Amino acid sequence: MPKLRSSTSLAAVLTAGLLLSGCANPFADGAPPTASDAAERPVVLTTFTVLADLVAEIGGDAVEVRSITRVGAEIHGYEPTPSDLVAAQDADLILDNGLGLEGWFAQFTDGIDAPHATLSDGVETIAIGTGEYEGRVNPHAWMSPKEAAVYVDNAVDALSALVPASARSFEENGEAYQASLAELEARIVDAVATIPPEQRMLVTCEGAFSYLARDAGLDEAYLWAVNQERQGTPQQTAAVVDTVRERGVRAVFCESTVSDAAQRQVALETGAVLAGPLYVDSLSEGAPVPTLLDLLEHDIDTIVAALA
Repeated sequence: MPKLRSSTSLAAVLTAGLLLSGCANPFADGAPPTASDAAERPVVLTTFTVLADLVAEIGGDAVEVRSITRVGAEIHGYEPTPSDLVAAQDADLILDNGLGLEGWFAQFTDGIDAPHATLSDGVETIAIGTGEYEGRVNPHAWMSPKEAAVYVDNAVDALSALVPASARSFEENGEAYQASLAELEARIVDAVATIPPEQRMLVTCEGAFSYLARDAGLDEAYLWAVNQERQGTPQQTAAVVDTVRERGVRAVFCESTVSDAAQRQVALETGAVLAGPLYVDSLSEGAPVPTLLDLLEHDIDTIVAALA
């Protein structure tokens, strides 16, 4: 699980943008940029849709934000396409998650002369507890509203360096986003408090909820630590089955970007309900999770409804 501007034509920029998942800014009105827009606004390229949404909220109209990966893509093992590389050549800023999430990112940026920033710099990390990557950092820090606030600060700094004239606007947008995150964090804690204490066990396919579980007061179990591992081996499934039985867990969950076959087996053997899906690595096209804030709210509502 391992872990920026050249001179191409405007036509190439637009063509590459249309081939990317987000096209212009898929998180606004869905309309592609005009040639005038593309010429006037710096292009900020993010590695996946969750980061694109966060950065677009802070950047507002001052930048054009794109996501390298499409909605619904599995991020860990993504393989960049030629169109991704073309688009990156014309990026004015590239932003990634870091913490080893994008194992393909280092080779992707080789030879690309554009500024780069890692949005997770400074988060309070959690180590992976089991599996092939035991002891390494869990990369899914945006799943905690508290840690997502660190992403906001880093995005404000990176955008302000790129477009100094809009720095004050970025700061104001960042402050508003921070307030929304703080409100959501409080709501999550209150919601989990309605779950009976013995039922506060979150069982998922990937161990991508460690930050959310920590902040919300949930215990955690999962089939595999990160999506590069073999998914749902008999040993992994048996261990989770034992946990679900011992704790009397009512519901188990899987994420939108992976197969839920192994978790279905857990549900079948234990009588637990397979609820969800939950969202982590990708937003959705429209409902239910078109933004990061929607993603966090949807996930906690889904978890609470199933366990409480």
